[in-house]
Amino acid sequence: MPKILITGGSGNLGSELKKIYSDILTPTRNEFDITKKDQVFDYIKNNKFDVIIHTAALTNVRLCEENKELAWLTNVDGTKNIVDALVKNGSIAKLVYVSTACVFSGDKGNYNENDIPHPKNFYGITKLVAESIARQYGPNLIVRTNFVAREPWPFPKAFIDRFGNYLFTDEVARGIKDVINDDMYETVHICGKEKMSMYDIAKIHRPDIEELHLDGNGKFQGLPLTRDMSLDSVRITKYTMQKLININ
Repeated sequence: MPKILITGGSGNLGSELKKIYSDILTPTRNEFDITKKDQVFDYIKNNKFDVIIHTAALTNVRLCEENKELAWLTNVDGTKNIVDALVKNGSIAKLVYVSTACVFSGDKGNYNENDIPHPKNFYGITKLVAESIARQYGPNLIVRTNFVAREPWPFPKAFIDRFGNYLFTDEVARGIKDVINDDMYETVHICGKEKMSMYDIAKIHRPDIEELHLDGNGKFQGLPLTRDMSLDSVRITKYTMQKLININ
């Protein structure tokens, strides 16, 4: 069993990954702030691991649009700090970079690993640039996915005209473990079989959810959003979303 270093261990995906791996390093942000180069270098130098799963990121699309400097510092420079530290220390650990369906425009959907990315917003741009940085490191795997937490929808409304083939966070965590166990490299899409709107997802645990709509230009309150985030895969079998599992 490989020893795993997880960045962003307090996030939704990081928390689920911690449940399925026993031999793990999960430093707090105070111990491993990806935006602080010296801290990243010291931690990677002083700890041994076989795989690093990089989930830490700024994912709030509006915040990324309104604070581009912070988005770039976190998503791009943060990833570069990790790659530079791995290279400097002569590491042979595998880097698994968790990316997003938002690297695509969302104009057609069902994007597979061979489709050409074209981000709609600054969040997608930062994730795409970070993908290219991760690929500069030898043993790497780019995982594109979209997921939701297995909990009631936290907002009173949800988009009826934004789509994805979502999985719950615990299912994506198991998918990541699967592709690591299969010793996969390059780019893979971990996605569900069923295409659903955000509204459909929200209704699973919030039957009273209200509809939300994009404007004619694919924006919401001026924010450009990826309309169709559905993914396909030519490399692995898509997963079935287990909707009926009770939440805690």
